[in-house]
Amino acid sequence: MLNNAWLVLGLIGQTIFSGRFLLQWIYSEYKRRSVIPVAFWYASIVGALLLLCYACYKKDPVFIVAQASGLLIYLRNLQMRRRDKKEPAPESTELAS
Repeated sequence: MLNNAWLVLGLIGQTIFSGRFLLQWIYSEYKRRSVIPVAFWYASIVGALLLLCYACYKKDPVFIVAQASGLLIYLRNLQMRRRDKKEPAPESTELAS
């Protein structure tokens, strides 16, 4: 029974992780330009965490390293987005005519 729970966790993680691309595509179509919404990074983090748990359960070092390193990148991207929101926009260098 426990094996089935881990399998379900792994499948949910993979669904969330893969679904982020669908999310990005739909959002880009809505904006009519290529955009990565903040929800993409949250889905990346949740999916990677669930998959990392599953990889640890399976004791697969390749899978563990892949998910852990990806997780660091997703967290860093989210941190940069938050920092950019807090910083004031640079003043325009254009001269008024």
